Amino acid sequence: MTQIAVSVQDGEQKQFASGISIAEALKDLVSNKQRKQIVASVCNGLPSDLGTSLTTDSVLEPILIASEQGMEILRHSTAHIMALAVKSIYGNDVKVAIGPAISDGFYYDFDKEKAFSPEDFEAIENKMAEIVAGRLPFERQEITKAEAISLFDELGESYKVELLNDMEAETVSIYKQDSFIDLCRGPHIPDSSWLKVFKLLRVAGSYWRGDEKNQMLTRIYGTAFTDKKELKRYLNQLEEAKKRDHRKLGKELGLFTIQDEIGPGLILWQPKGALLRKLIEDYWKEEHYKSGYELLYTPHIARQELWKTSGHLDFYAENMYSPMEIDDVMYQLKPMNCPFHISVYNASKHSYREFPIRWCELGTVYRYERTGALHGLMRVRGFTQDDAHIFCRPDQLEDEIFNIIDLNLHILKTFGFDEYDVYLSTRPEKYVGSDDHWELSTDALKQALEKRGLDYSIDPGEGVFYGPKIDIKIKDQLGRSWQCSTIQVDFNLPERFKMTYTGEDGAEHQPIMIHRALMGSLERFIGILIEHYAGGFPLWMAPEQARIMNITDDQGEYCERVFNQLRKAGIRISKDLRNEKLNYKIREAQLQKISYMLIVGEREKEEGTVTVRMRNGKNLPPMRPEQFVEFVEKECEEVTV
Repeated sequence: MTQIAVSVQDGEQKQFASGISIAEALKDLVSNKQRKQIVASVCNGLPSDLGTSLTTDSVLEPILIASEQGMEILRHSTAHIMALAVKSIYGNDVKVAIGPAISDGFYYDFDKEKAFSPEDFEAIENKMAEIVAGRLPFERQEITKAEAISLFDELGESYKVELLNDMEAETVSIYKQDSFIDLCRGPHIPDSSWLKVFKLLRVAGSYWRGDEKNQMLTRIYGTAFTDKKELKRYLNQLEEAKKRDHRKLGKELGLFTIQDEIGPGLILWQPKGALLRKLIEDYWKEEHYKSGYELLYTPHIARQELWKTSGHLDFYAENMYSPMEIDDVMYQLKPMNCPFHISVYNASKHSYREFPIRWCELGTVYRYERTGALHGLMRVRGFTQDDAHIFCRPDQLEDEIFNIIDLNLHILKTFGFDEYDVYLSTRPEKYVGSDDHWELSTDALKQALEKRGLDYSIDPGEGVFYGPKIDIKIKDQLGRSWQCSTIQVDFNLPERFKMTYTGEDGAEHQPIMIHRALMGSLERFIGILIEHYAGGFPLWMAPEQARIMNITDDQGEYCERVFNQLRKAGIRISKDLRNEKLNYKIREAQLQKISYMLIVGEREKEEGTVTVRMRNGKNLPPMRPEQFVEFVEKECEEVTV
């Protein structure tokens, strides 16, 4: 019998009979305690089921169920178990579409004449529990594409047939669990008993393949964990996330609105939201000025020819809005600011002595997003990028990346984000520019991260086609990650627009261009801030820092004088002089997340002071108005300096 050599990565190699399964091989390669936690394995670089037969020398990398990859496998398998439960209950009244694992859970899309609702969850969860108790195995089989099409056509699963018709592969894998068969790459848990804790969460509408022209499906979301404590923690986090939902708080706090008569994905900033935005913009501009940037303003539209030169009409047309004709010339709304900054650069000659050139802009751009993808401030159709472009010589690249990282982390920390994950994305399969340029740029990004002492992960092949990049994902109060900051090196646009500078040798050279966004977009960043702080912003960026309120009408005139005094001193203050009970006024101010309430009764009126009540209910000693101004200024300076 043929023998093969099998080992666990960096472990002892042993001989086995060809055809042994991964699970059987692991019995001799790892301890019993560890084996109970292994849900699948990477085999010679390919994620594989434990039941996979080994026929060649193999190196195994066990996947523990509690690992990130293990949880993804568990949740993907749970999606299959849910689909089996749905088909068991509703039979041919339901067609299945796709059911992947997602961050913290899974979903499956179904085509059912009467859409699913949360009222259906109990029956589905009960059936899932039966399947779990039955220890039903996941059985993998590889068949030809033609056989798969015939199989799913016979089952009446037209969505699977459509997916298969679009595939180029000659063979595909399917998984069978009891009566349910699904088209899937795998791997999966060995059997349903590995699923210990699960819960269905919500339903949503979803167009097939994300296209509004296609059939509307019902998407059922759920999650799965290895123990009940983790599920409870996650459900508590979901409840907290609901309370912090920026769409809910944005309406309650009067920050922004989205109106049908204006259009979906287009934001109307209300006075308090506009003031919040101004405060953020002013801080952003001041910090950039200190860091050697110059401010640009560019138009919202440009001739279509510009977008041809930039390549956007080749690579990005589906995200751009339809052109408009002006004076017999076609124009289009801008999806990016980059070509405008390059046009400013090309408007004059440049010498190597001028570099680095740092230009920044809060530039509003317009991109087509599908209606189903729109989400409050997080995904919109018109948004303002905190954009910047740096033009430099090759010998300046590393220092410029280092400076960008420093500015980036400083600004994020000021906004309250000091936890983040950093990724370095390297050259993809299809790219422009020379290998030397890619090596130079990737090394510059890597060196800057290492000199800054930042831990980072390599994201191989995920750079953009024109250069490598750094992505920074911030973490909010709930531990959720948000992609905000990006630093990208670009060889493509300088070449397309024939950008040059005169070098020290008198010859013309092409500058290196760095694209850089710290917040990503103001809209999305403000949405993140709302949820991060649950609407209770730090004092320096609170649109309403204080509200003055009287106990009786006798203090009204004094409150007006103090209000005007503080407003002239730069305090963002409102007044509540209604003939209402004080506790009612205080409660309203607390719901509005106002930092300080200035309470005035007869004693304060006579002494020329105000009693300062904090948002959390604590009272500070009475202060004169000018003392309160100093108090506010000091608190703000401690954060922003």
